[in-house]
Amino acid sequence: MNLWARLKELRRYPSAVIGLVVVGLLVLMSIYALIRYPYSEAIRLWRAGELTWIENPRNAAPFWYNWFGADLPTTVKVGPEQARVVLEENLGGGTRRRVLLLSFDYPWRKGFPQELALFYEGTFTRTPPQAVLTWRTPDGREIPLGTQTLRGSGRYLISGDSVVAKRVGTEPRVGLFRDPWGGADGEGKARALPGRYELWVDLYLFEPESTVSLKLVVYGQLHGWAGTDHLRRDITIALLWGGPIAIAFGMSAALILTFWYLTISAIGAWFGGWVDALIDRLTELRMILPTLPILIMVGMFWSRSIWLILAVIILLGLIGGSKGYRAMYLQARSFPYIEAARAYGAGSMRIILRYLVPRFLPLVIPAFVSAIPSYVFLEASLAILGLGDPLLPTWGKVIQDAYSRGALFLGYYYWILIPGALLLITGMGFAFVGFALDRIFNPRLRSL
Repeated sequence: MNLWARLKELRRYPSAVIGLVVVGLLVLMSIYALIRYPYSEAIRLWRAGELTWIENPRNAAPFWYNWFGADLPTTVKVGPEQARVVLEENLGGGTRRRVLLLSFDYPWRKGFPQELALFYEGTFTRTPPQAVLTWRTPDGREIPLGTQTLRGSGRYLISGDSVVAKRVGTEPRVGLFRDPWGGADGEGKARALPGRYELWVDLYLFEPESTVSLKLVVYGQLHGWAGTDHLRRDITIALLWGGPIAIAFGMSAALILTFWYLTISAIGAWFGGWVDALIDRLTELRMILPTLPILIMVGMFWSRSIWLILAVIILLGLIGGSKGYRAMYLQARSFPYIEAARAYGAGSMRIILRYLVPRFLPLVIPAFVSAIPSYVFLEASLAILGLGDPLLPTWGKVIQDAYSRGALFLGYYYWILIPGALLLITGMGFAFVGFALDRIFNPRLRSL
């Protein structure tokens, strides 16, 4: 039976079908990550400071929490293109008055925004524009927010204004949205008043060339498919890029080491003598070497680059071969087709590379597939220990960030559970396929 025919037998095993679906989805996710966030852009976004993500809420849960009845607000942005000019008049002497209306719908009742901020970008020569801000609630109440001087570009954090807090009697993020008619949930907590909210901006521009651009951001408690972290970063980027990194790391290590063991074991078994003894002793040495402590020392005293860690794993694996493969080759030395090859004068390396190794190549396919998740988990383990690549966004690095920031104690479970689930599903996918391949290619298991 040829190799392709045997691979078709995977359809007989439901677990293998599930595993193939998982691996296929992982590949599609990796392709999407490479297209949506090219490598340089992903690194720039993930390493950027908080200012790059300033319009995202901090530690926000995924938006699909609302699918389960959470009824928590998502982020609302009202940009310059949505601002409506209500009044424009010339006051003389180069001074102009412009009244802008920034409005938005707030349909949520159970939760309040995290923050409330007005971003502005103005141009002026000597006298900066002035803005008088007024907040209007759905029930018609008007709350003055004060006057702001718009110097260049900046952000006015309405939710952090102590003057506004005194006027509303509580945190501005709550007081500006609270239902004044005593609306509360079953635990007596205040509820928000759903409806259309308006921010009236009375602008005074004192120079003919002055311009002002405004954006209102109402930071929600939910954001994106995977939420945000303590730096406001969208965790989706790290989750997407964790896929191609996991595939590249796991498959590179598994592919190189599997075929190295296959080849070096064949060399030792064929030549025998001191060559076989040396390779066998090196194999025993590799088996007792503490791989994880060695990688920890490399990460602490040399570099935490994921590609250097991969190189060290491969170098450690190149010490020796496999005792299982050696036992198979010792039996194969007396096969008739091997004796025939020696009879017509084939050299030792030709016999090894053209007859011995290809003979057992199908048998190592299950071992190769099953070895991939072990290297993926090894990289994640190093990252969780704080020795992950500082540049690359990986699943293990996300878990380490979450753990170091007390995500479990603060209730940010999504921060740990989502990347942990992706690691678990990836390992299960490859394991299911590997187990099925082992049953197909291993004669002793085919009848079980």
